[in-house]
Amino acid sequence: MLAGDIRALRRTRGLTLAEIGLKLGRSVGWVSQVERGLSTPSLSDLRAFAELFGVPISLFFSHDVPVESERGVVVRAGRRRTLGTSESGLVEELLSPDLGGSFEMVRSVFAPGAALKAEAQRPTEEAGYVASGLFDIEIAGVWHRLGEGDSFRFEGKPYRWRNPGAEPAIVIWVVSPPVY
Repeated sequence: MLAGDIRALRRTRGLTLAEIGLKLGRSVGWVSQVERGLSTPSLSDLRAFAELFGVPISLFFSHDVPVESERGVVVRAGRRRTLGTSESGLVEELLSPDLGGSFEMVRSVFAPGAALKAEAQRPTEEAGYVASGLFDIEIAGVWHRLGEGDSFRFEGKPYRWRNPGAEPAIVIWVVSPPVY
């Protein structure tokens, strides 16, 4: 799964094997072997991949699947890959089995008062469903207050978010193509 995730991250960022090799100071052959699962990157290599792709290094861990028939199909609640920390005000769990598909699904928990202060913009289509709490999202300069059961969608537009409530806001977020 690690190999597939690295390949998916490279492809969604429009990078070639040669570009990755150059940025990491590694050969094209080595990068290709990592993407095919023939070579295992070291911890420092994983840190370099994480920095290059702009993802937390934790994304590359917790790939164990106890039942082989579930690999790439099922993600059990206790085995989700966690992204981020509670100190940032946002903790995300990857609900998708891997990053190899055309989209990723993430469970995001926004702490009370947490906010994305600077606008973000990605070349993606994104949608979300508020499972609980209050959630404000600004899309292309317009703020929307959402509550439990509300949903949203946007494509390639600048956005920000905040949790105006006193309780955590839980949002199921779908992003295409995968960015983590």
